Amino acid sequence: MLHLNAFLFGCGHHTAAWRHPDSPVERLGDITYYEELARTAERGCLDAVFFADGHSVLDPAGGSWWFLEPLTALAAMARATDHVGLVTTVSTTFYTPFHAARMLASLDHISGGRVGWNVVTSMFDAEARNHGLEAMPAHAERYARADEFVGAALALWDSWDADALVFDRAGLWADPDKVRPIHHHGEHFLVDGPLTVPRSPQGRPVLFQAGSSEQGRDLAARRAEGIYAVAYDAESAKSYASDLRQRARAAGRDGDAIVIMPGLVTYVGSTMEEAKRKKAELDALLPVEQSLAQLSMFVEQDCSDWELDAPVPTLPPLSEFTGPQGRYETILRIIQKDAPTVRELLGTLAAGGGHCTMIGTPESIADKIERWHRSGAADGFNLMPPMYPHGLEEFVEHVVPVLQERGLFRRSYEGARSLRELLGGR
Repeated sequence: MLHLNAFLFGCGHHTAAWRHPDSPVERLGDITYYEELARTAERGCLDAVFFADGHSVLDPAGGSWWFLEPLTALAAMARATDHVGLVTTVSTTFYTPFHAARMLASLDHISGGRVGWNVVTSMFDAEARNHGLEAMPAHAERYARADEFVGAALALWDSWDADALVFDRAGLWADPDKVRPIHHHGEHFLVDGPLTVPRSPQGRPVLFQAGSSEQGRDLAARRAEGIYAVAYDAESAKSYASDLRQRARAAGRDGDAIVIMPGLVTYVGSTMEEAKRKKAELDALLPVEQSLAQLSMFVEQDCSDWELDAPVPTLPPLSEFTGPQGRYETILRIIQKDAPTVRELLGTLAAGGGHCTMIGTPESIADKIERWHRSGAADGFNLMPPMYPHGLEEFVEHVVPVLQERGLFRRSYEGARSLRELLGGR
């Protein structure tokens, strides 16, 4: 079976989504908006919703994507739903293991065992300066801290046995032999334990990771149960999945048990023409000057005079490019695969920034999803609708039924009591 996750992100994953007349921009501080999104995901029997986080305001004029604190919001969303998983980002650079473990275990109790933790190290110096740091620590240091952080959190969750609580009113609340300190004294953290929250329904939240660097892949291979991957086409997705599974086996794990979900941007229409119109409508809302300036930075040449409705001018091959190669390689893949105009390229980069993009009817999108799945390119997808709530509603109402009819996706949550079970684990 496929695994499907909805990545919640403001008004949508298209940079200009908030400017659309039908956008929910005025509701971003209203918890009922997020509760409705979670219920829509649950109506489609999705595995989970994922609420990312950030620790600085990127661009007040262009829209700040971070609004409600995710753990707080997910606590409310847990009460508004019954089955769908609830995944949140918690930064190992800005939190401590005890703090994170206590909050996530509490949320796992509140939700009845539906919580996942996307382990991130954070990225921006502006975030660091909101937490008493002049700049982000070096990449290698962040990942060393993250690995120790996760190890300490896992130990804290295991500091209570499942049957530790006795509730003997004669005088024994919990069995002292089944509640243990962890005595973690590492390079980055000192944590005695035990945790102040008894063992949660899942025992420990499901661990997710989204790193693509060498250290990120190694951390994912050692720790993650689910991966949020970046891949524009099936070929690069298969390469990533193969590498990740090999690293997991080298770490002594079952590489095939890791659920890998590339990001997926979809424009769904009753016809291909309608789907393309939806994309063009959002692309037309992009601030052109700002978008061309960003593209200029990605390709390291001046794009300000490029004709918007003409094909993208020929770019140097990857071997001749001296700047950051990941994003540039993705741009070359988009041009090779789709032959876009400059305007279309800006729109594709604005919605997902290099994640797989599928434009078409429910049947044609289901065809592509099925090909990715059967070829081993993806165990499922992290859905990134260009615009909320319509994009998620359209996928749930029109694409999911096609996948269900083909036997590729569940029709109910029957038999799964936790997020880990939804992902195929125990």
